[in-house]
Amino acid sequence: MPKTRSPRPRPAPPPSSGLRTYSLLSRQSKVGIGDFAKPFQPESGLAGFIDSLPDILAGKDFKDFLGLLRNARSRKKAILFGLGAHVIKVGLNPVLIRLLNDGWVSGLALNGAGIIHDFEIAFCGRTSEDVAIQIRTGEFGMARETGEMLNAAIRSGAKQGCGLGAAVGKMIAGSGLPFKDLSLLASAHKLGIPVSVHVAIGTDTIHFHPRSSGEALGRASLADFFLFCSLLEGLEGGGVYINVGSAVILPEVFLKALSYVRNRGARLERFSTAVFDFLQHYRPQQNVVCRAVGKKGRGFYFIGHHEIMIPLLAAALATNR
Repeated sequence: MPKTRSPRPRPAPPPSSGLRTYSLLSRQSKVGIGDFAKPFQPESGLAGFIDSLPDILAGKDFKDFLGLLRNARSRKKAILFGLGAHVIKVGLNPVLIRLLNDGWVSGLALNGAGIIHDFEIAFCGRTSEDVAIQIRTGEFGMARETGEMLNAAIRSGAKQGCGLGAAVGKMIAGSGLPFKDLSLLASAHKLGIPVSVHVAIGTDTIHFHPRSSGEALGRASLADFFLFCSLLEGLEGGGVYINVGSAVILPEVFLKALSYVRNRGARLERFSTAVFDFLQHYRPQQNVVCRAVGKKGRGFYFIGHHEIMIPLLAAALATNR
């Protein structure tokens, strides 16, 4: 068979004589050398390091966010933290407790797993079992003291009309547990800082222990929902809400609480929000960063590991600049 010849490529057309150009000097650009990072000077300390970050994207956002937090504290506006349990189990309680003591936290919101890790740290100085191993034998979540003592505190608190966070914080603070000084809930209890705990039934290991009471869990967690709603009212006028490491529960609670508060007539327009997480998740992005703040607030999303980002945030705030 005769070989098929490939068609000859057509010559490129000449540049259009009608193309409109302009001088680069006349163009507005999003990045200039004044925004560049500066080499870190060790003698400048952490404050110098923060100042050396580029005024571009997350570098600028982080510096802006620090300014909003400092402004909120100086004006006595609410600074609220919503914490996923992972934040506690990666060893950040000492850093968070320092933030409590230094006046950077007006209130805390946790999911149900948060009280488990916090209690176990107070009880024995250890937490976070190896789920991949424990689940094979049916021993995952079966630690006796965790189930007994937390459920007893929740039952007692519900009978007294206490929220779940207050009940557990009071129990740990008043106990003889050897590491209670490292408990976030006990520290908040001692300082009078409100803690709300938002439970989804069936998501936490203590729910299947014999002393668990659905009635007590529901009553205490519902009380905490309305406590959280009351705390949100303090955001107006420059407050800040920070969601750290909760991908579903707390972003959903935050959105519903915000709707409830606004429906009852509270004006909540001028405040800021931020998410710290090691991935970008749909609900934190939409519920916390975008939908909540509208046109008069600001929303931020900082991506990075909690065990690096939260100590960095706390250290930056400690510079008082």
